[in-house]
Amino acid sequence: MSATATLRCVLVGTGAVANLHARAVAAHPRADLVAVTDLSRDAADAFAARYGIPAVYDDLDALLAAEQPDVVLICTPPGAHRAQTLAAFAAGAHVVVEKPPAPSLVELDDMRAAARDAGRQLAVVFQQRTGTAAAHVRRLLDAGAFGRPLLAQCQTLWFRDAAYFAVPWRGRWETEGGGTTLGHGIHQLDLLAFLLGDWTRVEGRLWRLDRETETEDVSTATVVFEGGVVAQVVSSTVSPRETSSIRIDTQKATITVDHLYGHGHENWAITPAPHVSEAEAATWALPDLEERSDHAPLLRDVFDALLDGTPLPPTADAPARTLELVAAIYASAAADGAVITPGDLAAHPTHRRGFESPVADLRPAADEER
Repeated sequence: MSATATLRCVLVGTGAVANLHARAVAAHPRADLVAVTDLSRDAADAFAARYGIPAVYDDLDALLAAEQPDVVLICTPPGAHRAQTLAAFAAGAHVVVEKPPAPSLVELDDMRAAARDAGRQLAVVFQQRTGTAAAHVRRLLDAGAFGRPLLAQCQTLWFRDAAYFAVPWRGRWETEGGGTTLGHGIHQLDLLAFLLGDWTRVEGRLWRLDRETETEDVSTATVVFEGGVVAQVVSSTVSPRETSSIRIDTQKATITVDHLYGHGHENWAITPAPHVSEAEAATWALPDLEERSDHAPLLRDVFDALLDGTPLPPTADAPARTLELVAAIYASAAADGAVITPGDLAAHPTHRRGFESPVADLRPAADEER
């Protein structure tokens, strides 16, 4: 695009996360939010008034025909993502879609193929990858500064009560696609994979301990990454003291990030092993200039790439990597904890089409009767 071009952005869905998109567009000097649509016209009108968006449409097709946008920002439940993404690509727009990008790998395959056929970009919002601390730690890991990574822990311990699951599409395989692994744990799994790279094997289990849902409210998994790093993963919606945590033990250091929904430098720590000198450990210090993880830096870097005609940044590329890892956890759980490899998943007879899996229901019988 020309040096003076401005990206004309539109937004689909006006739920809570859409506010982060609207603010991120407003913060970019060469992007404008020109239109919005939502299943509820009243919600769309209120959202447009809040952010000064000039046009509101009753549906996406009308919006695309009238506005011919450069970028479509999709902030709807995952079940709608494929159809909306394909419509946007057919209209010649790039797509930025909230996580999870789709409720199945087959649908994500369709979305990626449509992007290639249209010559457009598909960016997935995994904002936990962003921030100067994550970028710094990834550079050091890639450079071998910490020695070989050995062991990791990845915890998404959140609390979601009955009111949260009272929303009709939540907690159901058909409409949400999965439970806490897909809806919540995917963020920290994505950050873990951003730091450690591709996975090689997964063993997973799903549990229903307390919530009235079809899907799991807890999952546990062991993930092995290339290079032999072994990671223990827990995702939960039943944990009153909430935390989102990653710990990576390497030959020279322990790297930790402990936060909830976003991280800055204060959330990260790099602890050297006893044999590491103070001088060497000092070279690992986080940069003086801090940027926190957020939607704004992710969309900024995506918009810059679109304007410059360059590949998507590492903070928004590899749209399938984490969804495949999540799919492998569900596929393993469906096979009673059997090992799942990328090769197994590529030709999996069921779990490329959806993640529905048997869940071990450990609630007491009295709870089930209620």
